[in-house]
Amino acid sequence: MGNRFQRAAAIVALVAALFASAVAPAATLPAGFSETRIASGLASPTSLTVAPDGRIFVTEQAGRLRVIRDGALLTQPFVTLSTNTLGERGLLGVALDPNFATNRYVYLYYTSPTAPPRVNRVVRFTASASNPDVAEAGSEFQLIELSALTTAFIHNGGALAFGVDGKLYIATGDNADSANAPSLNSTHGKLLRINADGSIPEDNPFLGQTTGVNQAIWARGLRNPYTFAIDPTNGRIHVNDVGQDAWEEVNHAVAGANFGWPATEGYSPGGVAGVRYPAYVYANAGTNCAIVGAAFYRPTVSNFPAEYAGRYFFGDYCSGFIRTLSGPAYNTATGFATGIASLVDIEVGRDGSLYYLARGNGGELYRVRYTANSAPSITEQPVSVTVTAGQPATFAVSASGVQPLQYQWRRNGVAIAGATQSSYTIQSTAAADDGAQISVLVTNNFGSATSNAATLTVLAGGVPSATIASPTAGTLYRGGQTFTFSGSATDPEDGALPASAFTWRVDFHHDDHTHPHMPPTTGVTSGTFTIADRGETSANVFYRVILTVQDSDGSTDTTFVDILPRTSVITLNSNIPNAQLTLEGVPVTAPHTFTGVEGIIRTIGAVSPQTSGGQTYQFSSWSDGGAQTHEIVTPVDDTTYTATLSLGGGSSTIFEDNFEAAGGWIRTPGANTATSGLWQRGDPQPTTQNGVTLQPDSCYGGSVNCMVTALAAGVNAGVNDIDNGLTSMQSPAIALPSGQTATLTFKYYLGHIDTATSADYFRVRAVGSDGVPVTLFQRAASSSNVGAVWRSQSVSLSRFAGQTITLRFEAADSTSNGGTVIEAGFDDVLVQVN
Repeated sequence: MGNRFQRAAAIVALVAALFASAVAPAATLPAGFSETRIASGLASPTSLTVAPDGRIFVTEQAGRLRVIRDGALLTQPFVTLSTNTLGERGLLGVALDPNFATNRYVYLYYTSPTAPPRVNRVVRFTASASNPDVAEAGSEFQLIELSALTTAFIHNGGALAFGVDGKLYIATGDNADSANAPSLNSTHGKLLRINADGSIPEDNPFLGQTTGVNQAIWARGLRNPYTFAIDPTNGRIHVNDVGQDAWEEVNHAVAGANFGWPATEGYSPGGVAGVRYPAYVYANAGTNCAIVGAAFYRPTVSNFPAEYAGRYFFGDYCSGFIRTLSGPAYNTATGFATGIASLVDIEVGRDGSLYYLARGNGGELYRVRYTANSAPSITEQPVSVTVTAGQPATFAVSASGVQPLQYQWRRNGVAIAGATQSSYTIQSTAAADDGAQISVLVTNNFGSATSNAATLTVLAGGVPSATIASPTAGTLYRGGQTFTFSGSATDPEDGALPASAFTWRVDFHHDDHTHPHMPPTTGVTSGTFTIADRGETSANVFYRVILTVQDSDGSTDTTFVDILPRTSVITLNSNIPNAQLTLEGVPVTAPHTFTGVEGIIRTIGAVSPQTSGGQTYQFSSWSDGGAQTHEIVTPVDDTTYTATLSLGGGSSTIFEDNFEAAGGWIRTPGANTATSGLWQRGDPQPTTQNGVTLQPDSCYGGSVNCMVTALAAGVNAGVNDIDNGLTSMQSPAIALPSGQTATLTFKYYLGHIDTATSADYFRVRAVGSDGVPVTLFQRAASSSNVGAVWRSQSVSLSRFAGQTITLRFEAADSTSNGGTVIEAGFDDVLVQVN
C-alpha cells in the first residue's frame, strides 16, 4: 500500500490472485500442530469471522459473502453486494453482532459501486429465520457512509469488530493521502467507533471537535489498518498498520490516540509530541511487505497448549508467516507458521481452532489444531489433472503430523518406484495414461493416511494459442491514461475461439509484489482499463495485461504484455539551506530529488514557521504558484519546485505556567466529585504497585512543582489517589487573538492498575464564549497495569480564535470500580499563536 502494501500487495483488496497450482503446499507449523484445508476456490477472499454455532463467514472482494457450514463451502452466498473492485476496493470486512444468536445481524464493509462520490460504507443484514445461511430479503440497513474516495484505488482498510463495550469499531485507510490520517475532518486513516445502530457514542473522544460522520473518529494517524483485533477478556485493541518504506506496526489502540502517520513510521522519528508509538514493529525487509491477520487466542474451549493463552496472532501477506506476541507488553514476537500463500486474515474459533485465510492458490481457508503424537492427516488432496499428450502432469499432496513424514505414490493402487516425495510428475504423458488413478500413502511413526485418488486425463488434441494484439509490448503509460486491450485465439481442433473462451486480467506490479488492478474479466475479446493517477508513488512499477484462453477440451494457454511507465525527475528546493519540506505529508529536507511516474498526482508542502541559522522563516510562495501544501501532477519534463520562505513571523507565547509558583489555577467550581485525590500543586513522591510506577518521583524535567493527584500518598500507592469521581483544575482566563493559529502543549502522566476501565481517564477541555466545555484530548485507562510516564501532548485551539477561554485539566475514577488506583499529573502548560 503506499509502499509495501504499496510495497506489498496493498492488501486485500490486494494483490491479484495467483494462478492456481495443482495443490497448495502446507504451512510449516510448530511440533504437535497440524492444519486442514476447510475450503478452496474462494475468489480473492478478504476477511473472515467465525459464528458462535461454528459457521464461518468469508468475504470475497467482488461482493459475495460466503458461508462454510460443517466444513463445506455452500454454493449460495449469504448475500451478494454490487461493489467496485478496482485495486484494493470491494467487500473488505465482516463482523457478527454480539447478540448474533438471537438478532442474526451481520455487518459488512464495502466500496459503493457508483460515483460520484464513491465511498466506503458499513451496512447490516439480518440472516433469514427460515434459512440462516442467506440474508433475509429487504433486510439491508446502512449504518455509516464514510468520507468520499478520490481516484486512488488503495488504502481502504476495511476491518470490523465489536468491542467489549458493545460498540462497532471500523478501520479505515488514508485513501493514499497521508494528510487524511491526522485530520479530524476526514474518516480516512482512522479507527472509528459507532453504536450498533449506526449512531455516534456520546463518549467518543473527538465529539466536541468534529461534526457529522467525523464524530465517529476514535483514534487517528493510521496509514492502512487492514486488520485489527479486540481481546474479548479485557477489551485491549491491537491495530495492524501497513507501513510505507520501513516498518509494519502493531499498535495498542486507546481512545483519542494519534498513531503518528505520516509524521512517524514505526518508532522513527522518536519524541514527536502527541504520538502513541507502536507496541511492536518489524521491518519491510526482504520479502516482508504488509502486516495482516489479527486475533487474540481467547477461545471458549482451548485446543492449544496453555502457553498460547492470550497471545496475539498476526502475519505478513508477502512473507506468508504467522507470529505471536505475548502480554503484557506485546513487544516480542515468536514464530508460529511459515509458507502461507498470500495470507490475509486470522481468526480464533470458540472450539480453540486457529483459522487462516489466504488468497494464494485460488483462495483457501485452513484450520490449525494441536494434535501432538498423532498419525498424519491429509491437508491438501491431490487434484485431478487434464493435459494434452506429451505434456507433463504433476500431482502434489500436503500433509501434517509429527515429522518426519514419508510419501509413497500409487498408480491404480500400485506403488510407483521412486515416487517418494510430496509431489509426483509424469514428464511426458501418453494416451495410455488416460484415466490413471493417482494417490499417495503418507506415514510417520504414529500411523498413516491415504489420500483421495486424482484422475489423470490425457487429451489427444492440441493446445490453444492466445495472442494479445493491443497493447503491444513496451507500450509506455502515464497516470490517468486509458488503454484498450484486445486479442485473438486459435485451437487446432476448434479453430478461432469465441469470446466466451477469453479471460483478461490486469495486475499492477510494484517492486517484488503485485496489486490487483482489473479483476478477471471473462467473455470479451476486447475492452478498456484506466491507469490510476493516485496511490502508489514509486517509479519501479509497471502494469501486466494477462490473457488466458481455454478450448473445448479444457486446455489453456496464457500470455501477457507489460506496459511500462514514463518517468521524470522532480526536485523540491528552497531559497534557504536545508529547508523543511513535505512530500505526501512526510518530512524531507531541501533539496530533495525523486523519480516519479508522469501523470501521478503528488502532494508537496513547506513547513511554516521554521528556523534556519537561528532565524525564523515563514512560507511565502511556491515557484508554481501553489498553496503552502498543494497537489502537483508529475510533469513530462524534469522539473524543480522551489519554496520561497521569508524572514519574520514565528510563534509567540500568550500563556505559560510551569507551576513553580502559584499561577491562579483553581479547582473547577462544582466539578470535583471525587472523594479523594483532588488536584494539588506540589512535588510528587514515587509510588509503585506490582512493580509498576503509579506516580513518578519528580515533576516533568526534574522540577519540583506540578499539578498532581495523590500528593499526600507519600510512597504508598493507592493512598489519597482519585476515588469515586472526577477532579478538575481550571486555568486563569486566556485571550486568544483572531486570525491566528493557536496551539496548546502540555506534559502529563496517567498511571493505573489492572482493575481500571475506559471509564477512568485523564482529559483536557476548553470552555469558550458559549460556556460549553469541549474535549481537546482524552487518554482512557484500560484493564492493565500502566506506569506513570511523563508524556508530551499538543492540541489545536484554533476553533476558539478570538475568544477568551479557560482550560480544564481533569482526571476521573469511575464510581463502578472505586477500588482502582488512578493517579495523574500535568505540567508545563503552554499556549502559543503563529
